[in-house]
Amino acid sequence: MAGVWPVAPTVFDDDGTLDLDGQRRVADFLLDSGVSGICILANYSEQFSLSDQERAAVQDAVLRHLADRLPVIVTISHLSARVTAERARAAADAGAAMLMVMPPFFGATMSYGYECVREWLATVGSATNLPLMLQDAPMSTTVLSPEQIAELSAEVPTLRYAKIETAKAAEKIRALRRLAADSLPGVFDGEEGVTLLPDLDAGAVGSMTSCSVPEVMAKAVAAYAAGDRARAWDLWERVLPLVHYENRLCGLSASKVLLKEGGVIGSDHTRAPIAALPAETRAGLLELARARDALALRWAR
Repeated sequence: MAGVWPVAPTVFDDDGTLDLDGQRRVADFLLDSGVSGICILANYSEQFSLSDQERAAVQDAVLRHLADRLPVIVTISHLSARVTAERARAAADAGAAMLMVMPPFFGATMSYGYECVREWLATVGSATNLPLMLQDAPMSTTVLSPEQIAELSAEVPTLRYAKIETAKAAEKIRALRRLAADSLPGVFDGEEGVTLLPDLDAGAVGSMTSCSVPEVMAKAVAAYAAGDRARAWDLWERVLPLVHYENRLCGLSASKVLLKEGGVIGSDHTRAPIAALPAETRAGLLELARARDALALRWAR
């Protein structure tokens, strides 16, 4: 699996209840964007604000709707190895193509040593036969070195992918390609693709972006894979101001704002304590997106 796999937001009505029809429209929008697959229930999907029942509802709605039209990565992160394994089996039964998980942590102080992570990941990795992606994100206070990730991929047969979105991602991606080219062939970047081209140069095979300009990111990664680095760079550079604005000023609200503005979804609501974007920030985001003719603003029109 390679290419661009955007993280789909979890769609709510203005009162904060799930909007599953809107969730399905986002899936259709991403399908038409030319991406390789999508990811649901991730950090950018506000996964920590969802109940178990809501997680199941989103998972069922997206996987049933897309069926065989587009593969789906389901994020299963949880502190407990037992709960994470249960989520893995539920996602596999529902038709997921891959599972993504962060190393176990809870808050700013509860991180875990390498031996604990090994045992935890062995339990999670053996729960299904689906490929597993380890999400190396700064949100987790359990930090793994490239050497440790490489060792884990050699020990856990299902661990075949990693999403690297820590600072200096290209350095870590390059180290993983050197240390674990066979056991970990699928290294992705994240962070909305803000360092996409350096990460591809380092050996990433794909990117897990947001839903703001997935159509451009998909073309950039496809061009790079076809050997046309110059076109890939041009495509990425054209949308980079928008991606940087999203990454630094908006966070997970950005794609919701664009999808609502374009009529894909009816509300850009984020659950408390995540606040709505300030009016000035929202206006700046829309200005950048309009200047780049973002598909999110016209797909539903």
